[in-house]
Amino acid sequence: MNTIFNRRSVRKFKAKDVEKEKISKIIRAAMQAPSATNQQPWEFIVVDEKDKVEKLSEFSPYSKMLMEAPIAIVILERQGLRAQEFAPQDLGACTENLLLQVVEEGLGAVWMGVGKNNPRESFLIDMFNLPKSIRPFAVIAIGYPDDENANKFVDRYDETRVHYNNY
Repeated sequence: MNTIFNRRSVRKFKAKDVEKEKISKIIRAAMQAPSATNQQPWEFIVVDEKDKVEKLSEFSPYSKMLMEAPIAIVILERQGLRAQEFAPQDLGACTENLLLQVVEEGLGAVWMGVGKNNPRESFLIDMFNLPKSIRPFAVIAIGYPDDENANKFVDRYDETRVHYNNY
């Protein structure tokens, strides 16, 4: 449970490469997520070439931290699934699994959403030459945190948001 309680969005990274075995564990954890009808709607692009990570930092006005990140993972949504309407929930679980494994590996990360039918989505489709059967879901910047407060517990519990049996 410490991993859940300690995970934070990390936006500052050390200039240190992330080991391939850590990347593999992170992707494996992501793929362990539950999915509707076991459709596993995910695919991934690991971006570890510095010039491509820097180019990726242009996909959104909120993605400039990618300039410092040694890697990024683009989470993709497969199209044409039997339970497509549940794919965003499946991908949310996949993304959270990924973020939790990042903490387990001693790394930091920040999740950047993409959205549908907007310039961010178009940028990623063009950058990665995605086929119509694949759509970008999220971009995750990953690296060794360069922040002393990274992955430290902050209590977010708010009893006023908990309801039993009725609102």
